[in-house]
This record gives sequence, structure tokens and C-alpha cells, in this order.
Amino acid sequence: MTSSLNKRRWGPYLWLLPSILLITVFVVYPILIVFRLSFSEISKSGVAGGFIGFKNYVDAVRLPAFKTVMVNTFWWVISVVGVSTLLGVVFALMLDRKFHGRKLVRAILVFPWATSLVIQASVWNYIIKYEYGSLNNVLLNLGIIKQAINWRSSYQVEFIWECGVGIFVTIPFVTFCVLSGLQSIDGSLYEAATVDGAGFWSSLFKITLPLVRPSLTVSTVLNIIYVFNSFPIIYTMTKGAPANKTDTMITYLYMLSFYERQKGPATALSVIGFLILCVCAGLYMHTVMRKEESL
Repeated sequence: MTSSLNKRRWGPYLWLLPSILLITVFVVYPILIVFRLSFSEISKSGVAGGFIGFKNYVDAVRLPAFKTVMVNTFWWVISVVGVSTLLGVVFALMLDRKFHGRKLVRAILVFPWATSLVIQASVWNYIIKYEYGSLNNVLLNLGIIKQAINWRSSYQVEFIWECGVGIFVTIPFVTFCVLSGLQSIDGSLYEAATVDGAGFWSSLFKITLPLVRPSLTVSTVLNIIYVFNSFPIIYTMTKGAPANKTDTMITYLYMLSFYERQKGPATALSVIGFLILCVCAGLYMHTVMRKEESL
């Protein structure tokens, strides 16, 4: 009897043990190592020395490009996550309806998400190229413009293009997350709402959005982490040029560590980024859970 109770008590933990070990070795342990390194003196070759307190963090904050990079990271995440979430919900609502060619549209929509980000960023670099770009060629051939336009006239414009590419490749992820939630909604709810005289907007805000909130919450949290850590688009399109004006935190700490050999501040920046993500995800989840409890 006692043996049976022990099996019931410890059985689930034994099944979870392999996953816990993998997470500990490949996630928790590296995070702890990075935290330790952020408080250590690190040579240009990457060799850790003694404990130096918060010196790496102070040096990171005092870097000339720190403020610019933080502002860029904020606008990068807000614009890409915000716009892709809005458009993703719209596309999901459209694809949830039955129409001819829906499977083809779904296949086309998933293509940007399934393609390598480096390839897509390279293609967009070619599209907006000033002299030989396909965008200028198309507009010139259609007679819409009379001379080629410099689509990368300033670093602000280049950063906007980076955000646009980020939105383009992120929309499919949000769309299919929300679509999975939409297809789990019982159709009888809409039939009952129609009988009661509810229109499209009333059904949207009182039935659809509340019921897809769990899917939307998961996609938003994952999207924040994914976009914040996105490296290929910005590095491929501009490499942060000119003078880190188009860098985000991830691309900047890479350049700082491997090009400028400032390992200490780069390690501190990575910890700062990790803590920012934890706070943002925690606040978002807390806000969503409070709203669900109040319903």
C-alpha cells in the first residue's frame, strides 16, 4: 500500500525528470553562468577574472550608443509586435471564413514565416536598392514615378524599413495562433448571438476576442521574446549602421562583444535584456490574468 502511494506521489516527477534535466543543463545553467560573468572582469579573449561588482553594468550604461540602442529596441518591439498582432487578428478572421482558394491563401501566408530571415532581409535589401532595386523598376515601368527614389535616404527611414520587414515576417505566426483559437470556438455561440440580434462587431467583442484571448496571450508573449531577440533582419540589412543608429540591443551587444571586444559590458547588456524580457512578460501575463478573473 505504501509503495503504491509513493509511486502515485513521485511517478509524475519521474516522468518530468528528463525534461527538467535538459532545461537545467541547456537553459538554467547557461543563464547562471552569464549572470556570474556579468559581475566578473572579462579579458578581450573572453577569459573570466575576479569579481568586480557592478562595473560591467556601469560601463554598459555609459556607452555612447546605449541610449540610442535602448530607444531603438523599444520602438522595434512595440511596432513589430503591435502591428503584426493587429494585422494577424484581421487575417485570422478572414481566413476563418470559408471561401474559394482558402487553402492556397493559407499556404501563401505561411511562406514569409517559413523562409529564412537572412534570405528575406537580403531580398528586401535588393527590393529597395536605389539603382537596381525591383521596387523602383516596377514603379518606373508603370509610370508612377519619373525617376528612381532613394528608399534609404536616412537612418530613420532604414529603421522603418527594418520594422516593416519584421512586421511582414511576424504576421503569419500571429495569424495562425489566433486562427487555431478561432477554430476551437463552438459555432452554436454565433448562431445564438445572431438569433438575439447581435451584429458582427457585437459578436467580435463579446464572443470572438474573449474566447481567443488565451491564444492571443501566448502568441503575444512569444512574439515579444522572439522580436526582442531578433538578430538576422537588422544585421543583414544595415549591421546597425550608421554608428549604431539602427541597432537594437541584440545586434549591438553582438558587435560590442565580437567586433569591439568589450566582453564585460556585452555580458551585462545581455543580462539587462533578459531581465527586461522577464519583467515585460510577467507584467503582460499578470494584466491578462487579472482581466480574465474579472470576467
